[in-house]
Amino acid sequence: MLVIDNKMVSELLDVREVVDVLEQSYVDLAEGEGICRPRIDMRIPVGDGRSVYQWGTREGGSARSGYFAIRMKSDILTEEARDGNRTQEKYCIQPGTFMGLVLLLSVRNGEPLALMNDGVLQHTRVAADSAIGVKYGSNPDSKVLGMIGSGGMARTHLEAISAVRDLELVQVYSPTKLNRERYAREMAQRYGIEVNAVDSPEAACAGADIVSGCTDAVGAVIFGRHLSPGSHVTSIGGAPDPDAIGKFTSWLRLADATAPGGSAGAGTREEFVYYMARPNDPVWRQHLHGKKAWDPSVIESKVVTLPQILSGEAVVRSDPGDITFSERGNAQGAQFHAVCGLIYEKAVDKGLGREIPTEWLVQDIRD
Repeated sequence: MLVIDNKMVSELLDVREVVDVLEQSYVDLAEGEGICRPRIDMRIPVGDGRSVYQWGTREGGSARSGYFAIRMKSDILTEEARDGNRTQEKYCIQPGTFMGLVLLLSVRNGEPLALMNDGVLQHTRVAADSAIGVKYGSNPDSKVLGMIGSGGMARTHLEAISAVRDLELVQVYSPTKLNRERYAREMAQRYGIEVNAVDSPEAACAGADIVSGCTDAVGAVIFGRHLSPGSHVTSIGGAPDPDAIGKFTSWLRLADATAPGGSAGAGTREEFVYYMARPNDPVWRQHLHGKKAWDPSVIESKVVTLPQILSGEAVVRSDPGDITFSERGNAQGAQFHAVCGLIYEKAVDKGLGREIPTEWLVQDIRD
């Protein structure tokens, strides 16, 4: 089995390839070739009155690709109000360190193939989702990107969206002036396009063909009053406000987790299922844990799916002036086997990765 760290993943990943393998994985789901379950979180109060421990997993695999993967995270979480916004902070062991791993296995013989850090591939696969949404939801001549946020996700989102649209201008806003100005300098140099740091979310969205929310905020970061006709919206941190949701003419959902066999009624469109220890502990009142800012019934009539788009059954926009939105859905489990399978194959081809003897991981006692 190969151990593949973030540095190796950075050398191996091409966001355009990630867009392709994720799109194929969603097709596999729709055609019954792939399966996945929603994210499941296990939550336990830490005992300090403000923090909770969360163990999170998601998993899935595909008969076509031959891979299965489970992604695992171990976090200490706190939520707090900052600069008028609610944000979530996390760490493992101590602030600044994180535990996220993906175990990749073969569905052909059950062999454990790789154990990977998830930091780099996490940012890339989320950005690739937004790029797929932009590919099918935005106007083909989109040139201006309004970016809300200036951290790691904002960087990979620009890379991914640039892979599907020929951008000419980025307008970036984040609350800390130094951060947004640094982002503007670095991204302008890297991509050779104009990147302007602006002083408000409204200025970031002004005239933007594409608007992306890439923050660690828990509340609304995309406001309907800021959106221009014809814009396409993605938001992976924070959420659109009710006014924005009302303006969306369609809501592109890339995929849905598989309903369990024998219990179809247990299928859900929720992004995650969770279990809580000490459910009456006051600490839970301090944690929203990414709860949706909208009622699913409000957007149901607007939802179109990627398989419907690919089959010609539906379109995301019927008019260039439509304001549209895209999200992954609750199929995170279908992402990791696809992306990690790609990384594993490239690592084997290039001779990268630290080997762990497979015999350490298997046994001759039937379990």
